[in-house]
Amino acid sequence: MKEYITESPAETIKLAKCVAAAVQPGTVLCLKGDLGAGKTLFTQGLLRELGVDRDVTSPTFNLLNIYTGLVPIYHFDLYRLETADELYDTGFYEYVDDPDGLSVIEWPDKFPDEMPADRVCISIERIDGQDNKRKLTFSGYGEQERTCREMEKLADTCD
Repeated sequence: MKEYITESPAETIKLAKCVAAAVQPGTVLCLKGDLGAGKTLFTQGLLRELGVDRDVTSPTFNLLNIYTGLVPIYHFDLYRLETADELYDTGFYEYVDDPDGLSVIEWPDKFPDEMPADRVCISIERIDGQDNKRKLTFSGYGEQERTCREMEKLADTCD
């Protein structure tokens, strides 16, 4: 598990763009962090690098935004959901199991038992007293452990 420090929103976007090359069809990316930590900002950088040429916004009210890039992209925000049963209504399980797509899930910690065993998690935390400084921690699970290691290698060389 590696940690990366970004000093500004622009650096967070840059880091996301750097690690985008590791994304393969079937990748599930879970983004953890408090409100305003930078989950959607990270997603914007990642998706821009993956060929999405329209605005990327948080799906807080929609629960799911679908984008077309190099792969189909399913961007979930689980913040407003109360129970795991509500995940069925969004088509969550079908999208997350799509072997040809990328799933980006904000607030996965609301339903940890519902997250796929194979996933990459990125925790984004504010650094106390620093408005724009963030600590990003990468963790890989199951078959996505390799994807996580590749993201870390790319992040290590990000200029």
